[in-house]
Amino acid sequence: MIIKWETVASKEIADFKIFQAEQIRRRHPIKNKEADFIVLNSHNWVNIVPITTNNEILLIEQYRQGSDSITLEIPGGLIENDEEPINAAIRECMEETGYESNELPILTGVSLPNPAFLNNQCFSYALFNVENRYSQHFDDDEDIRVIPTPIPEVKRLIKEEKINHSIILTALFYFFLKFEY
Repeated sequence: MIIKWETVASKEIADFKIFQAEQIRRRHPIKNKEADFIVLNSHNWVNIVPITTNNEILLIEQYRQGSDSITLEIPGGLIENDEEPINAAIRECMEETGYESNELPILTGVSLPNPAFLNNQCFSYALFNVENRYSQHFDDDEDIRVIPTPIPEVKRLIKEEKINHSIILTALFYFFLKFEY
């Protein structure tokens, strides 16, 4: 049986705006072994699969600093303080694409982005019958192109590894498990 380690001490060692690095000392309760670990504390994240009235998924293309590459994704981002995940999903979709729907998003799954060193969760939603009603509203460092893509084409892009952002793949996995396309 796997046993949860006990937290002995913790201290924040750096604040990087989108996450804080914390050093945590933990003890294994049976082996009585202690070790230090680095955990990145972050707000929870949200992703949303927006589906147009023409049965297209709104993919977004943007530059990513970490991989120094242009990626194909779906809208998403950090959940703000005291914001419900569903409201963050609606907000991110509207900000990044300009699209919204009269319907409410449907939760398709919740995942742990990388539990080895991240403490947060990622909420994935689907939103049907989105329509372009607004202009995009970017964060300071964002530049996003919206690409309405037929659902079979999205599956092809996944197979060809043109969509390769792991959290986006997880959201699409949940979507395709929940809905028959």
